Amino acid sequence: MAFLSARLARVKPSPTIAMTTRAAELAAEGRDIIALSAGEPDFDTPPHIREAGKAAIDAGQTRYTAVDGTASLKRAVAAKFARENGLDYDPSDVTVGSGGKQILYNALMATLDEGDEVIIPAPYWVSYPDMVVLAGGVPVTVPCPAAQGFRLTPEALEAAITPRTKWLILNSPSNPTGAGYDEAQMRALTDVLLRHPQVWVLSDDIYEHLVFDGFRFVTPAEVEPRLKDRVLTMNGVSKSYAMTGWRIGYGAGPKALIRAMATLQSQSTSNPCSISQQAAEAALTGPQDYIRDSRAVFQRRRDLVVTGLNACPGIDCPVPQGAFYVYPSIAALIGTTSVGGTRIDSDEAFANALLDEEGVAVVFGAAFGLSPHFRVSYATSDARLTEAVARIRRFCEGCN
Repeated sequence: MAFLSARLARVKPSPTIAMTTRAAELAAEGRDIIALSAGEPDFDTPPHIREAGKAAIDAGQTRYTAVDGTASLKRAVAAKFARENGLDYDPSDVTVGSGGKQILYNALMATLDEGDEVIIPAPYWVSYPDMVVLAGGVPVTVPCPAAQGFRLTPEALEAAITPRTKWLILNSPSNPTGAGYDEAQMRALTDVLLRHPQVWVLSDDIYEHLVFDGFRFVTPAEVEPRLKDRVLTMNGVSKSYAMTGWRIGYGAGPKALIRAMATLQSQSTSNPCSISQQAAEAALTGPQDYIRDSRAVFQRRRDLVVTGLNACPGIDCPVPQGAFYVYPSIAALIGTTSVGGTRIDSDEAFANALLDEEGVAVVFGAAFGLSPHFRVSYATSDARLTEAVARIRRFCEGCN
């Protein structure tokens, strides 16, 4: 009898974490490494949020809380959804977890039975398919190539739905592409979903505030209120407020689903960190200047990276609507050989050779379900990005 479960054997370690770990190991050996693999803002958490965390410690708020979030944080989340998204949720419709990933995982674990299908547009965040597998479900990936803006079309959605479909996972703006759905594009999808009442929507809105060029963010339940009773709207403080390490995510949806997720959380992790909850409440209710200021910085960095990568031989880099990633194609480099002698027969070979030969860590496109591409996170300084782009250009110029 095997000790490890067969289900775990079907799950892969996160490729983004693996690449970031390898880059850190090379840096520890003395290599000059520029890591563009992690999806994490490089800014400090805003001061008023840090102070709220310190105040929580000093006030003795270091004990257990309600299993899926304090009442005051749930009120702040409900107010955020009303203020920013036009969504009317009671605090009892809200759940809080240890990061957005836990909200997603709880929802899937609480609802999926063996063989239930989950539609996942590709490219996708690397954790979606594996979380579905862990919950006993079947990931149904739908390719969304650059030619259609890396977006799911209503025709492709319709074709992917079967009687076993239980969820559609929708991430806008997207990790890894930065592609966003405007109101018309989102409505085209919700029109399809209205025809299939068994399909729920898991809306991952974690990059909501990181949008550029006047792009207006929308979320499915906002665009089509008739879907609200089968939408879980997930968000968090990690990306918008540079709070990745604080580990607070939240979601809102129908009470029966929220109760089921709370039951699961009560028997797994229990409550999120009490101190982090106080800090998250300060983030949602306090000054919002940081969002505006960081958005301007990220847009400048996006433009720097897109311009620089499009000047590299063999790279085609679309302009994303949001998040802090670009997802360039290297189709023209497939079949070439690097200066170091690596045959570039896949985007994984490209990423590994780039790290070995030029010290730039990116994540290969196959990890996100669509090749031949690679993902760059531009959540680092302009100087480091400029140097990274120069190294990538040098690497590409040497491929023949």
